[in-house]
Amino acid sequence: MSRYWSAVVRGLTPYVPGEQPKLPNLVKLNTNENPYGPSPRVQEALLAEIDDSLRLYPDPNADRLKEAIATYCGVAPRRVFVGNGSDEVLAHVFLGLLKHERTVLFPDITYSFYPVYCGLYDVAYETVPLTEAFEIRVGDYTRPNGGIIFPNPNAPTGRALPRAEIERLLAGNPDSVVVVDEAYVDFGAETAIPLVAEYPNLLVVQTLSKSRSLAGLRVGFAVGHEDLIEALERIKNSFNSYPLDRLAIAGAVAAMEDHTHFEITRLAVMKSRENLVRELSALGFEVLPSAANFVFVRHPQRDAGELAAALRQRSIIVRHFRLPRIEQFLRITVGTDEQCEALVSALREILR
Repeated sequence: MSRYWSAVVRGLTPYVPGEQPKLPNLVKLNTNENPYGPSPRVQEALLAEIDDSLRLYPDPNADRLKEAIATYCGVAPRRVFVGNGSDEVLAHVFLGLLKHERTVLFPDITYSFYPVYCGLYDVAYETVPLTEAFEIRVGDYTRPNGGIIFPNPNAPTGRALPRAEIERLLAGNPDSVVVVDEAYVDFGAETAIPLVAEYPNLLVVQTLSKSRSLAGLRVGFAVGHEDLIEALERIKNSFNSYPLDRLAIAGAVAAMEDHTHFEITRLAVMKSRENLVRELSALGFEVLPSAANFVFVRHPQRDAGELAAALRQRSIIVRHFRLPRIEQFLRITVGTDEQCEALVSALREILR
């Protein structure tokens, strides 16, 4: 049936999400989901929303959610944009802010959805190599460009740029948009949101999927100057005027307002990460410094693909990228302490 496809579809190489296997007794450490459930307030809010009002369209502007996010971030609601997960927000960003005559710049090792968006929207891009230590070097981005985008912390490496370096990048690129994708920022990195007031070319994108345990609701947002937000709103209203449903709005508001649950769970993940890094290092793994809810590791004597396969035989799933420069690395989500211990025990047995 591909004879009915458009030329755009024929040329696409779609993004491949992390596997969602149905294995029994699975230890799932491949998609960076939070091991802890969302705030109890979320379930209460969802149940309260399930009534006759579901026959009505949701608020097209999601004003309640924008206000909750604005309050948390310390910005005006007019500087907030919301969408179905940060992936949809990023899709609007590529079309509305990064499609120019000059090429967009992003790291050679980064979120693999970026080149997919470029293919979908015909955005010219160049990749900028990370250093030998897999770090983003700000000086490499001080050249003509049509925009810059990168995750902070970077994915899949987990390494983070300090806010001062992001400010240096912004100051060196006043004529192009700089998009900082902060999907994992709450696990140990510095958010760039405080820089929005000074730099009109900065857009910060975040998600509620990771640190607020709402991957199943699909809610993301962006914070930036009103001019950037207006561009995203124009794209959104030309594509889907009701992107967030009533349940997503209610649940997201509840999650943003429960600061106590947010702090307890994110700190628990960070503590488990420290323990996991220590255990993996003791087994001989090289572990990159991580400010995310995952670690990026390789073993000098063992093939990453073989390790991933051996773990899978023991019902433990991790992410292996068969890509240049990182084919010997595994990305391992930080699970509960019990899940991390199961992983370490399995690796100890495999390496033995």
